[in-house]
Amino acid sequence: MRQKVPDKKKALSIVEAAKRDMKFTLTLEATEAAGSTIVRNIYECFRMLGDALLVARGIEAKDHVMPINELFKLSVETTRPIMVIGSLRQMRHNINYYGYSPKQAEVADAISIADSCFQAIFDAVFEKIK
Repeated sequence: MRQKVPDKKKALSIVEAAKRDMKFTLTLEATEAAGSTIVRNIYECFRMLGDALLVARGIEAKDHVMPINELFKLSVETTRPIMVIGSLRQMRHNINYYGYSPKQAEVADAISIADSCFQAIFDAVFEKIK
């Protein structure tokens, strides 16, 4: 962790980019060929929200754990527990570093996580930064 100058403008830009990327990702057809991309993108959008919280406080994360842990600290109501985002992090790691190809059910679960958690987390992060 490295201390930097808090930057709310940059943090809001990251939040908006996460929303834009999520919107696009959810338009992709959930095929076997697109599965890795969909899972990685969904995870990355959540990570960006956590990173935005850190940037707004002037903290630069050294890894992906810190931004995701920031999301876990939020008090938001979702239809699925936000802790399931941790499973996306592990799957993304396996895809990127071990050549794992997610099963159709795993891709569907990642989409379900996005559908049930992203907007509420986005709203909470946006309000916290604004």
